[in-house]
Amino acid sequence: MTIALLAGCVTSPEGRSQLALFSNQELDAQGAAAFAELSAQTPTLQGAQANYVSCVADAITAQVPASSGYTQWQVRLFDSDEVNAFALPGGYIGVYRGLLGVAADQNQLAAVIGHEVAHVLAHHANERVSNTALTQYGLGVAQSLGGEQLGSLLGLGAQYGVLLPYSRRQESEADVLGLDLMARAGFEPQAAITLWNNMERATQGATQPEWASTHPDSQRRIAELQNRLAIAEPLYRAAQSEGRRPSCG
Repeated sequence: MTIALLAGCVTSPEGRSQLALFSNQELDAQGAAAFAELSAQTPTLQGAQANYVSCVADAITAQVPASSGYTQWQVRLFDSDEVNAFALPGGYIGVYRGLLGVAADQNQLAAVIGHEVAHVLAHHANERVSNTALTQYGLGVAQSLGGEQLGSLLGLGAQYGVLLPYSRRQESEADVLGLDLMARAGFEPQAAITLWNNMERATQGATQPEWASTHPDSQRRIAELQNRLAIAEPLYRAAQSEGRRPSCG
């Protein structure tokens, strides 16, 4: 049992041990299915706003290492008032129109998209479903789960939204990795702090979006981001000096 579990362990970009019982191909297939389902059920937008979102997302994903296996990403803007965004295994990014009223400029939008892409790069979906499967079924059964069962555990599909909430540890990890990613793309990392202040004001008395609901309180989140600026700011200055200066609108 211990040996089998060790075989299913990987290391996160932050050096943390993760359980990963499923292949990247299995997770990518589930991500593709969820994206197709959501795209069929929720209207999408074209035009200037969609181009703006794609511009920001493309700048972020251009900094994703080729070694990750994610070299192509699909980006869609959904016509919904919901303040939300997501990224899925397989290279899929969705932004809801309502988010654009909270993420006031390209730098703040980059903070959200960087955060979501970081979840994918850190294999948080695999970690979450592996831990859930191990708890519910045990190792032997978990490793033999089929696509439908895997999708259910992931929380993919309309019944659950897009993805079940991540853990607080995963959210914190995505915050700092996403901050680095947006800085490498040439977006101002300080804007992430402004964004989360905006988000707190926008969601007071309302249900938080899934990607924010499991995170520690906003003051702790902001403190973690401020600490990470010591790393992100030099990355931003390097990006600027190398000509990475996104101008998405």
